[in-house]
Amino acid sequence: MNKDHLQKHGSTMVEKILAAKAGQARVSPGDLVMIKVDLALGNDVTAPVAIREFERIGFKRVYNPDLIVLVPDHFTPNKDIASAEQVQIVRRFAEQHGIKHFYDVGRMGIEHALLPEKGLVWPGAVIIGADSHTCTYGALGAFATGVGSTDLAAAMAIGETWFKVPGTTRFEYHGFLPPWVSGKDLILYTIGKIGVEGARYQAMEFAGPVIDKLGIDGRMTMANMAIEAGAKCGYIQPDQITFDYLKDRVTRPYYPVYSDQDAVYAKTISYVVSDLEPQIAFPPSPDNVFPVSEAQNIVLDQVVIGSCTNGRIDDLRVAAAILKGKKVHPKTRLLVIPATQEIYGTALEEGLLKIFVDAEAAVSTPTCGPCLGGHMGILAKGEVALSTTNRNFVGRMGHPESEVYLCSPAVAAASAVAGRIVHPEEVI
Repeated sequence: MNKDHLQKHGSTMVEKILAAKAGQARVSPGDLVMIKVDLALGNDVTAPVAIREFERIGFKRVYNPDLIVLVPDHFTPNKDIASAEQVQIVRRFAEQHGIKHFYDVGRMGIEHALLPEKGLVWPGAVIIGADSHTCTYGALGAFATGVGSTDLAAAMAIGETWFKVPGTTRFEYHGFLPPWVSGKDLILYTIGKIGVEGARYQAMEFAGPVIDKLGIDGRMTMANMAIEAGAKCGYIQPDQITFDYLKDRVTRPYYPVYSDQDAVYAKTISYVVSDLEPQIAFPPSPDNVFPVSEAQNIVLDQVVIGSCTNGRIDDLRVAAAILKGKKVHPKTRLLVIPATQEIYGTALEEGLLKIFVDAEAAVSTPTCGPCLGGHMGILAKGEVALSTTNRNFVGRMGHPESEVYLCSPAVAAASAVAGRIVHPEEVI
């Protein structure tokens, strides 16, 4: 694209953030830029690799210990000696370099729920993480994306990394959300329409009247799964809902960034969602999506409510409202995993955990465990799971001959009661 032509037009939010962090007046899609990083994140799987590379190169100190966040969440509480030693590497590195944002068991949470909760995400920030779902933070108006462990090592050492500026596709959602339809359904529907490569190396801008009314938890769910469409990042421009969430969390000054009215988009895609049903992603891909009415009678061995996609307090409230006074089907296991200690505590205070326990669900401390087939919910050969997580590839939760279906917390809770995939209205 001719840059002289682009000069006549505005810029998207992502282009503005990257230009500012690169010290340039303007950037365009396809430009290669060196960017100052505001936050660099690693977990117990990816940080040890970055730490080994950091030390192999010979760096003696980190660029800024306050800009590094280390969250052991994938195999914690540790399931075996190997996972314990992984966390030990991270723990020792944090102590050696004075990294205050190290969150161990009892203080940790699933990283992509924890960082916003701790006030470590703000509009206009550039956040990288050695985890693909770092794109979650775009829900708060940041540029956030996953990187490799070697990129994380470099950022820890020099405070910078490079990017190719992505183009932006704008997704507009019109109408209103029907009962029991949520941000999870919107993003599953979108991925089902465009495919897992439909936004490859694009920024996905989520907008429109439906997004304007969507709560912060639903927004994080949508941004979280941008990577499942192949995107570099997903984001929602900051508004009063954003600022209300950030109040009393983010203490540093921040400056919201917005796309210009005349910004150049790769394309704009519009959906009217007033008649949308809850959505189900069938195995083996997040884009194999059908309305719940086409998924009836799929018998379930296990249901999981949690993860960086749907383990937030609104998710637990919806699930508890459906489960209250009911029992999980005797042939189905239900796992409920609050995403952070704060969310766990809120659920405890509100009586949600008692509802889950009374329904005969297993309630866990925060962990990514079952989402990636790590622990605390592995599937055996032939078993079928319904999950509020973000991926359902072959073997994702265990045996390669198991199956995983993806859904919202409302559908998950209702289906746990029925022992098969159902619309929430069937058990209310």
